[in-house]
Amino acid sequence: MRIQPALAGRAERWLVVLIALHTYAIGVALLAVPGWALRFGGWEAVPPLFFPRQAGVFHLVLGTGYLLEYARQRGVALLLTAKALATVFLGAAALVGGAPWFVGFAGAADGLMGLAVLMTRRMVRSAEASRADPVRS
Repeated sequence: MRIQPALAGRAERWLVVLIALHTYAIGVALLAVPGWALRFGGWEAVPPLFFPRQAGVFHLVLGTGYLLEYARQRGVALLLTAKALATVFLGAAALVGGAPWFVGFAGAADGLMGLAVLMTRRMVRSAEASRADPVRS
């Protein structure tokens, strides 16, 4: 099946933007309403607010990194690395036990986001290769 390079590129761009917006939303929630965000995620005790707010800033930096890498180099290495590590960490934390419901859910969501980006990146590369080599298509 031949994939249009422009369509694959647009899909990838929108996916990166949507994932960055998701990351920003988590960051803003952890910064602006950390107690509510943690209680929503299933934590019964809220730690000192410095720690969830620090995680909020981390999410803002990470989302910005996704967008900068994509804008400058059309790269997704940071996004894929972050999603893979988050999936492993959150999945392990959920399996060990004692983590609220949100931990396993977040791990699965991060894994699915990373998989979507990886599959889209492969479509982009395939489309670019077909365009560069008309004999292959």
